[in-house]
Amino acid sequence: MPVELSPVLSMQGIVKDFPGVRALSSVSLELYAGEVTALVGENGAGKSTVVKVLTGIYQPDQGAITVTGVARQLTTPKDAARAGITAIHQETVLFDDLSVAENIFIGHAPVTRLGLVNWQKMNDDAAALLERIGASVNPKALLKDLGIANKHLVAIARALSIDARVVIMDEPTAALSQKEIEELYLLVEQLKSDGKAILFISHKFDEIFRIADRYTVFRDGELIGDGLINDTNSADLIQMMVGRTVEGVFPPRTNDLGNLILQVNNYSHPTEFEDISFSLNRGEILGFYGLVGAGRSECMHALFGITRPSAGHMSIDGELVSLKSPADAIAHGLVYVPEDRGKQGAITALSIVDNIALPSLQNTSHKGFVRMAHEFALARKFTQRLELKAAALDQPVGELSGGNQQKVVIAKWLATQPAIIILDEPTKGIDIGSKAAVHAFMRELASQGLAVIMVSSEIPEIIGMSDRIIVMREGRQVAEVGRDDVTPEALVKAAAGIEEASVA
Repeated sequence: MPVELSPVLSMQGIVKDFPGVRALSSVSLELYAGEVTALVGENGAGKSTVVKVLTGIYQPDQGAITVTGVARQLTTPKDAARAGITAIHQETVLFDDLSVAENIFIGHAPVTRLGLVNWQKMNDDAAALLERIGASVNPKALLKDLGIANKHLVAIARALSIDARVVIMDEPTAALSQKEIEELYLLVEQLKSDGKAILFISHKFDEIFRIADRYTVFRDGELIGDGLINDTNSADLIQMMVGRTVEGVFPPRTNDLGNLILQVNNYSHPTEFEDISFSLNRGEILGFYGLVGAGRSECMHALFGITRPSAGHMSIDGELVSLKSPADAIAHGLVYVPEDRGKQGAITALSIVDNIALPSLQNTSHKGFVRMAHEFALARKFTQRLELKAAALDQPVGELSGGNQQKVVIAKWLATQPAIIILDEPTKGIDIGSKAAVHAFMRELASQGLAVIMVSSEIPEIIGMSDRIIVMREGRQVAEVGRDDVTPEALVKAAAGIEEASVA
């Protein structure tokens, strides 16, 4: 498999400390030309820190980095680019009001002898890069006019514009459809054939075993194991990641369902969904499954008062309600944890305690003054129950890993003591350990009588956690099945329209 015996990139004995936290403890990592190395580990394992060290954002306190056998000091992102290291992040920063070509070459645009931007060469070079990765995109088009998948391809073209030896892909499929994911796999194979050394970070084991040649496992900032992917399996990787054998991935339901709390009848929206009807009991976890564009999140937005339905009605505890805003929903005991935690779920510049206490200020303040001790007590209660990993409660949320940011968002809404909680893709992009903590907490909340609506695109999760499952396709409700009657095949067929399924 290896194109060459010596690694293109080698990290040896890397140590990185932050106040109160050792993020990396003498870790090593090797990447080989023409190969994909999967870096796996729980949130907080040190994966993001390694990426930031390799891209010059962080500087290690100890250790050495070599590229093609030459020692490198990566003190800035420009140093990393000069060394031939580039990264494609899960949430790549692009500029909507610039053209595709400008986004690709921003910071290193070709110039004329007079030092002016050579627009013709930039557009031609951008077109060549896009053609190379199979992207049918006009280099002169404004980025804001492109869809998510094409924006992702622009980010890849930008990364390749520096003629990198090492390509880092950090959760590259998070926002892509299955068809787009397959196209990305083809691109990865092309990069391998070009001799690139690829570091691939993903929480999806099917992806890892599909495209990786090697694996490296981190846990709590330490290297736990590495080797050839053909010499391991998912069970071994999980055990290395979490330090224990995972048995019974999803917690069992131990409670009986309570009384009816939510009834939705014939909910419709002019463009997003039509004729959605369901009920929800206290202590129940109701799953919503469907493919991209099925209308699940849009339906949740209407339930929470973000948008207004064009028809239908909703009752909470037997009372007919019309929720005109999220504030109305919260007042009626209904809260919503959005899919996009970074933009909609948290204020990343604020601390953990500030985020959690924000919707509960009326309970943590007195006569207009915030009682900080009450805020910290509230935050401590829920972060401990969700097993949040952070240096301190006053740490900015933006400094946390994705999984821990998600826990902050969930904790924020649970602190309001709701009767109904909507969780939209609650474990998207987080590792198996964090998923297990969220799943266990969801089951604990249900056992205490909280009614849960869970939107999920992961079939194991939707089957393992739901008491009932509603399947949506193209804005319509096409199936409703109980946990004892559902199979993965039936869900996929109903969601894709392969086999018609009637609502039970």
